[in-house]
Order: sequence, then C-alpha cells, then structure tokens
Amino acid sequence: MDDWTQTLGAVPLLLIAAGAIALILLLIIKFKVHAFITLVLVSLLTAFVAGIPTSAIAGEMVGGFGGTLGSVALLVALGAMLGRIVEYSGGARILAERFVEAFGEKRAPFALGIASLILGFPMFFDAGLIMMLPIIFAIARRVSKNNVLLFGIPAAAAFSVMHVFLPPHPGPVTAIEAFNANIGVVMLVGLIIVFPVWYVSGYLWGKFVAARHSLVVPALFGDIDEDQPSNPPKVSTVILLLLLPMVLIFLNTGLSTLGSMGTIDVTQTWAQVLILLGNSPIALLITVIVATIVLGWRRGENGTALEKVIDSALGPIASVVLITGAGGMFGAVLRASGIGDALADTLSDLGMPVIVAAYLIAVILRLAQGSATVALVTAAGLVAPAVMAGDFSVLQVAAITLATAAGSVFAGHVNDSGFWLVGRLMGMDVKTTLKTWTIQQTIESLLAFALVLVVYGIGALL
Repeated sequence: MDDWTQTLGAVPLLLIAAGAIALILLLIIKFKVHAFITLVLVSLLTAFVAGIPTSAIAGEMVGGFGGTLGSVALLVALGAMLGRIVEYSGGARILAERFVEAFGEKRAPFALGIASLILGFPMFFDAGLIMMLPIIFAIARRVSKNNVLLFGIPAAAAFSVMHVFLPPHPGPVTAIEAFNANIGVVMLVGLIIVFPVWYVSGYLWGKFVAARHSLVVPALFGDIDEDQPSNPPKVSTVILLLLLPMVLIFLNTGLSTLGSMGTIDVTQTWAQVLILLGNSPIALLITVIVATIVLGWRRGENGTALEKVIDSALGPIASVVLITGAGGMFGAVLRASGIGDALADTLSDLGMPVIVAAYLIAVILRLAQGSATVALVTAAGLVAPAVMAGDFSVLQVAAITLATAAGSVFAGHVNDSGFWLVGRLMGMDVKTTLKTWTIQQTIESLLAFALVLVVYGIGALL
C-alpha cells in the first residue's frame, strides 16, 4: 500500500462510497442480511471497485477490523461484566429507585443526562456509555420498560458532546495543538456551548424519538432475575463504584493534557503508572475487580456463582462487538481508498472563510470514512496553515477549533463503528438507529457550529 497511489478522482470515489453505503442499507433493511456479513462483504466489494491492490485488500480489512476491536472489545466486555455484577447484586435496581425518588419520573431523563455530562468530562464516549448502561436500563425499567430511548439518547448524547468539544479528550486536544489555540479559551467556550447543544440534541430529541419509537429495554447483561437479592448494596456503594473509573480515567486524560502543555514531565515513572491505570480498559478492569469483591465476596457470594454471573454477561454482547468491528473495517477500507483526502483537497481550494472551510471539510471527511477522530485530525491539518497565516484573535481561533470538532461528529452512519455500538447496545435495528442516533449527531453538529459562529463573530469585534 505504501507505493500505491489512487488514480480515481473525487467524483468517482464519492460515487463508490455512496453506492457502498446504499448497498449496505439495502441488504440489511430490505433483504434482512445479517449486519456483520453485510459489512464484511461490502467492504470487500468496495476495496475491489476503488482499485485498492488485491494483495493489500485482506490486510486493510483485517487491520480495520482489529484496530476497532482493540479498544471496543475490551470496553464492551468489561462494561458488560460490570453491568451484570451491579444488576445481579441488586445495586442497579436500588440506585434506580433512589434516583427516581429523588428526581421524579418526569425529571429522571434530564437528571440522568446531567449526570452523564459530569461523568463525560474525563471519560471517553464509549467507556462512559458502557459504564452507565446498567443504570440507564434499570431506570428505564423502573419507569417504563418500553422507553429505553427516553433515557438512553440523553445519556449517550451527553457523553458525545463532552467527548467532541472539551479537552482533555483527544480530538479537541489534537485540534488545539494543530491550530496553536489557547486551551483555556477553548475549554471556556466549550463549557458554554455543551449544555445548550446537549439540551436540544440529547434531552429534547430523546423525548421526541421516545414518543415515536417504543423499544423494550434490552437484556444486554443477561436475563434479569425477578428474585432480587434481599441484601442489596447501599446506594452510596454503587455510586462510589461508578465514580471509580471516572477518577482513574481523569488521571490519564488530565496528566496527558498537562504533559502536552509542558506543565509536568509525563516521562517520570509515577506519571506513567497513573496514566496506565487511567487507560479506559485498565480502569474498567480495576472497577470490575473491585465490584466483584465489594458486590460479590463481601456480600457472601461464592466464587463459582460469581464466575457464572460474569460469564453470562459475555454472550449477549458478542454480536455487538463483531458488528462494531465490521463497521470499523468498512470505514478503514474507505480511508484506504483515499476518498476523504480527495474530497477534502477539492473543498479546501474553494476559497471560503476559514471557519466554514474547517467545518465543511470535517463534515465531508466524517461522511466519507466514518471516524470522527480521523475527520477532526485531517481537517485540522488541512486548515492549520490558513489559521496560522490569518490575523485571528484568540477567541476566533478557539471558535475555529470547535467548528472543526463540530464537523467531525456530523451524521454518524453505517461506516462509523460508533453508530453500530450505540444502535446494538440499545437494541435498535439499522433503520431506527438512522432515525434516532444519526439525526441526533446531525443536530449536535449543526447547533454547535451555529453557536461557535456567534462566538467567532464576537471575537472579530473584540
């Protein structure tokens, strides 16, 4: 692949990508072909049609599949184990009851979304969502077993907006470095926009779709026993357990950000150890071990019973993991075809305002190849020279940074592994995921861009 150059232009590559996406939707929605088989098959056909060397096709497909599974499989498996232990101990039920008592059934989705915003500050999107799922499902069952979207969409959207717009998450940090933006100003502007963006695209949109799509809470963590334990853990114990991975992950993201700013030396042993412990899979592993001890052994459960409980969590998530990996494979094939680079190069030559160009390039890259991180990093790299050469204020550069981030989250669909992760975890089929999650991501992107445009205008007046 290193010595291969794509000879097709932007228009043929765009048609190939559009045809591949249409074929995926046709096979899954119309002909009911399993999503995993469909994604693998269409990835193979797309690679052939796009002209990727035959000898490299298998490597690109396996690399894309494995690259996605490297993080997703660990997070989903450990998250499912944690969720099953919390569910089995009665902790999820007792926390859900206390939560609904404190906020009421009508305010519960809003309160759950606010809690997810707070947890999402240090936690990556997928890790945060996995960790919150047992609580989301338990509260949904407590209020209405057919209303999972009423609670799932606001919580997932909360983790999404925090991941996309606020340091110390890797996307905005990378854009900050590319544009030489002031991290404090980006943080301040990001904090201002995340609540209204979440309120509209997460809370209000969640209420809207829940009224139109009735979805039973999935049994992701195994069958729910009707006979809950007579000695459930304290609410405070469950809350502290859920806060543990947040604190550990904050060590990772916080120290990494301070290191990139030159505030601390992250090569020192103590920093390396804390960063390792705060890596998302390691943090969840530690939390699962602590949950096994606190919610299992200390409550009188024996090893064999706990082993069976943990093992029962893995079966239901096998399909989620494989389909998410196949979605990553399809995105990797599209990236290898060069479609994103060709479209971005074409768009960057149109001479539009820098903030608009940054947003649109990120949108095109996102739609073309699926990965929000790749879209953000590539768009930032293409626009950075224009930002450096322009006479922009500190506030304007922060707005450009966040505009690029907003573009990178636009309309996640079948070439985005996150699309499959959210859809399958919440028990949605492809059509429902498109109608709910894809539109949520679109609203999030457009509203955030509109808000940062206002900030950009204010920066021009100062």
